[in-house]
Amino acid sequence: MTGSETFREASRFATPIRELGLTIAGTWLEGVLAEFEQEVHRVGIRRVHPRFYLSNEWGVSDSLAIGIPFYLARPDLMALHGERIGHIEGATRVDVLRYLRHELGHVICYAYRLPDEEEWVQQFGANTHPYLEEYRLEPFSRRFVRHLPGWYAQKHPEEDWSETFAVWMTPGLDWRSEYADWPVALAKLEYCDRTIKRLGALDPVATSAHQEDDIAEYPGSIDQFYEHLAGSSAEILTLGKIELPPGLDGALKAIFEDLGAFTDKTSTSVRKPASALIARLEPELLAHVYRWTGHFPERARPLIRHLAQRADQLKQVYPEDREIPAVIAVTTLVTTLAMNYVHRGTYLP
Repeated sequence: MTGSETFREASRFATPIRELGLTIAGTWLEGVLAEFEQEVHRVGIRRVHPRFYLSNEWGVSDSLAIGIPFYLARPDLMALHGERIGHIEGATRVDVLRYLRHELGHVICYAYRLPDEEEWVQQFGANTHPYLEEYRLEPFSRRFVRHLPGWYAQKHPEEDWSETFAVWMTPGLDWRSEYADWPVALAKLEYCDRTIKRLGALDPVATSAHQEDDIAEYPGSIDQFYEHLAGSSAEILTLGKIELPPGLDGALKAIFEDLGAFTDKTSTSVRKPASALIARLEPELLAHVYRWTGHFPERARPLIRHLAQRADQLKQVYPEDREIPAVIAVTTLVTTLAMNYVHRGTYLP
């Protein structure tokens, strides 16, 4: 990168986000939203018309407005977010539609004051239940549907409703067949089906379209935005402030020395650095470990980087012709540590 390119890059990151002229109009999001609005019409929701705007994250805050992450409006900002955070919520059309269905569930919940209904509480629980960012979950629990990664329906009663609603409205999904052997989750879906048929043509009870955290009003720069994220979640976003598990050197040695150290003559293949392999696996590990264990990418990323750092310091290598077993072993190690954390609150006992 030349000096002028470096200056332009630094200036771009220092510019207040509200001055970047970010809009949904004219971007790939516009077509996705048009498709989504057709979905909404198809399922019989006639009187609720959500407003879409760019925000700091996906969200609905007691409103008919749905916030969409601002970085999805530009490819360079998406790439930057992936680099800074390691995980993009809405990287593809399919993914955006998945999040929109979930967020519309929140809109419907607010618009018709569903948590005030006795049957809603019977199905999902009291909406006054504490909303915790980190939650203990039970993977594959038959009491909850599967939609967003991380078994998100288990986080809070309203998330349970929103995930159920999202599954219910997904085009082409035969949810009755899909959840036929999951009686509790199926009962929630049946309730959702009855509720939307009952309310879909009625005017909403609540009508505020307040746009919480509208990015057009955000005074900070891109750098400040990510610094704020790091500051508000320092214990999980920065390597130096997370309690990383000691005693993993033995696990790394067990993986890579078993595969073939320099002295191992069973493979004559060139030896490659284990640290580079672990670093290369990071994006996929973040996404898939979160999907199946519920261990947040913000936590998994420092863990994976710690493993790569230790592998480098220990000079761990593997034969190039044994890369697949190495990938499987690293994936299994990270997944096991993630499950420990999800269930115990710590990586190691």
